[in-house]
Amino acid sequence: MKLLLDTHAFLWWIGNDERLSEAAHEAISDGNNEVFFSVVSAWEMAIKQGSGKLSVHSELAKFLTKHLHKNHFSILPISLNHALQIMQLPSHHRDPFDRMLVAQAEVEQAHLITRDPAIAKYKVNICW
Repeated sequence: MKLLLDTHAFLWWIGNDERLSEAAHEAISDGNNEVFFSVVSAWEMAIKQGSGKLSVHSELAKFLTKHLHKNHFSILPISLNHALQIMQLPSHHRDPFDRMLVAQAEVEQAHLITRDPAIAKYKVNICW
């Protein structure tokens, strides 16, 4: 199964945060699943770090490279198909990062690992 991590799910996974649900933890831990980290999450993290809303223990690029490699997560770039899928989405959510994650999950036929209740309004497979 393909899994796509919402930004908070990625951060909670690497931080061993108890807010990550048991179902999400099991899905990420399952070696039969392919886990993706979207470039849109890196973009979101860069913006949040620049505004002081996020702090990581090292330079963001090193931090991401370390944790993506350590956890064997695949990087999902943003494609033209992903961008165009946004036009098909109802306006349940205003956050452009989350909307792109939904579009990517739809195009890639991946389960989105998220706790965000606004994302649950979309017709996307959610694992939480």
